[in-house]
Amino acid sequence: MSERAAPFYCPYCGDEDLRPNETGHGAWECAACNRAFQLKFLGLLARGAQRTDGGDGT
Repeated sequence: MSERAAPFYCPYCGDEDLRPNETGHGAWECAACNRAFQLKFLGLLARGAQRTDGGDGT
């Protein structure tokens, strides 16, 4: 497994000034809007990737 993934921007204001929050794994804080949020990986979807172009390669 790789290191934790970092969000690229705040989901509330869109700013990129994010720092890990001390409350735990996946918790981040935004310096621009003064909000804290948590990200959590739920798992892979059972259906997998679906092609919308027919998938036959022609």
